[in-house]
Amino acid sequence: MAAETQVLIPDIGDFEDVEVIEVLVAPGDRVELEDSLITIESEKASMEIPSPCAGVVGEIKVAVGDRVSEGTLIVVLQSADSAPVGAPAAADPGAPQPQPQPRAAPAPSAAPVERTAAAPAPAPPAAVGPEPGSALPHAGPAVRRFARLLGADLAKISGTGPKGRILKDDVQNFVKRALAGGPAAPPGSVLQVEPARRFNFEKFGAIEVQPLSKIQRASARSLHRSWVVAPHVTQFDEADITELEAYRVSQKLESEKRGVKLTALAFLMKAVVVALKEYPKFCASLDDSGENLILKRYYHLGVAVDTPNGLVVPVIREVDRKGLFELAEELGSVSQRARDAKLTPADLSGGCFSISSLGGIGGTAFTPIINTPEVAILGVSRHARRPVYLGPDDAQPVPRLILPLSLSYDHRVIDGADAARFTTRLKGVLSDVRNLVL
Repeated sequence: MAAETQVLIPDIGDFEDVEVIEVLVAPGDRVELEDSLITIESEKASMEIPSPCAGVVGEIKVAVGDRVSEGTLIVVLQSADSAPVGAPAAADPGAPQPQPQPRAAPAPSAAPVERTAAAPAPAPPAAVGPEPGSALPHAGPAVRRFARLLGADLAKISGTGPKGRILKDDVQNFVKRALAGGPAAPPGSVLQVEPARRFNFEKFGAIEVQPLSKIQRASARSLHRSWVVAPHVTQFDEADITELEAYRVSQKLESEKRGVKLTALAFLMKAVVVALKEYPKFCASLDDSGENLILKRYYHLGVAVDTPNGLVVPVIREVDRKGLFELAEELGSVSQRARDAKLTPADLSGGCFSISSLGGIGGTAFTPIINTPEVAILGVSRHARRPVYLGPDDAQPVPRLILPLSLSYDHRVIDGADAARFTTRLKGVLSDVRNLVL
């Protein structure tokens, strides 16, 4: 009898219910180790799932449009030695085999029909973590956390997942109905928001409807949730980076030799780590209860990247252990992958603090929205040369390069005095590049 290997979704970070956007194999196909089987796409990244071994595709357990999580069964592989023939070998062994074969052959529009007909197939993955026999809503930890952030009562939500499991889409649809004038939310819930007025803009003139990209829709949900959940306050300050910029320019030849572009952002990241170590509350998150602070002992910084499809925030890990040129190289690489839509879910998770720089575009100050569950984010605007009196007895100002800083923070965790101390320390580090090595 042919040996079978069940291929499951591996660890994909903090993501759940990720959509299958492409099935890359068909029953009877021979695959080698690391050949791609399916492509999945989260809100901000896509990823191909490779085969863990060589073999022949027996059954495909998912279809385009399905949602999968870590541990979901996607493909059953037959031993390569036991199936020397291609498609006929997969179709030969009796009644169970023909069922998946027509599902891969038709056009994509037929996939959802077959998926509905084969509804019992995903039952095994769903049974991996069933709720105990109780009155608790059937939902995973990530969905429960998501519902708490939005103030949604899971007991009032009907699940559309396997065995009635509540998915994130179910929570989002419930919230949309509530905001559109559905049943009143319980007291204290963030859903108690007056619905926005509806307008018929066509009566005023010609219009054009332009759908938002998937990244823009995901960002909109995330930013709205962050703005509602975390009470934002922004501390504004300015840093004198005259000497820092002079040092950066002096390293131009070394940068060219290494083939990297050394920008001020690399210096800023190192300076932020210095401040985070002295003020650890800025490198923390509230737990799910909101009553405990989780202090992080790692320094992974998110960096906002402007892409043609919208804003994404990839994470640069272990900034404290990397040099300026190493950071510059990684920033260039991750920014290009972001613009090419080639970031993976792992690239977008695990940050403890974020930086959003608009210096290359313009502006003097802005209020960045916290990337929850982080508790602070630093906004950077365009630097400008301005006359500055360096001392109280100076008769004449001198030109200095001034960098505007905008620090938004969660007032549940950080108070104004701490924020002022943080930006004061940060601009002190930036004012003298030697502080980066102290």
